[in-house]
Amino acid sequence: MTNKALQEERTRSYFIEATKEILKGEGSKALSVRNIAERAGYSYATLYNYFKDQTELVSLSVLEFKDECRDTVNKSFRKSDPGLEEIKGIVKAYISYFVQYPGVFDLFYIEKLASKSVNDEVINFLDTLCQEDWDYLMSIQHFTIEEVVGIRSILNKSVIGVLLSYLKRGTPSEYSAFVKEIDLLLENVLKK
Repeated sequence: MTNKALQEERTRSYFIEATKEILKGEGSKALSVRNIAERAGYSYATLYNYFKDQTELVSLSVLEFKDECRDTVNKSFRKSDPGLEEIKGIVKAYISYFVQYPGVFDLFYIEKLASKSVNDEVINFLDTLCQEDWDYLMSIQHFTIEEVVGIRSILNKSVIGVLLSYLKRGTPSEYSAFVKEIDLLLENVLKK
């Protein structure tokens, strides 16, 4: 890679990191081309030398947030045998990530600031994280494919719902009660 290409990549990364910092710390309402450029240490006009618009930057940030969330999920719990316990661990780590970064939750599920293809990818992200375990459960005939389709849909919508309730409405008000609610949800949704 040439020095010029390295410099361009480094500059692009400064803008992406600045976008992520604003989204994590202040949320999407604080996001503007000027704020991003200022945080990155450049003029806003320079941003347009590297990115088409703010939506492209947000889309790239969302993809990096997905990678961060995947890393969090993979590091948060000791991998157990594939199956229901693994899915429960994945869901809890996934929820924990969004509790830690509520601005990212807004971006993923409320604001929809990224491109449509990135938003579509995000909606199915929890499914993607659990895919190997769902496949295993079907291979041992614990669930049929029809059951898995229904359970996945219920689980995705329920997880988004409890996160929305906790992060936006403060219900329940105590984190310990929220964790108990998640445990109850997982027990009920994942039982046969």
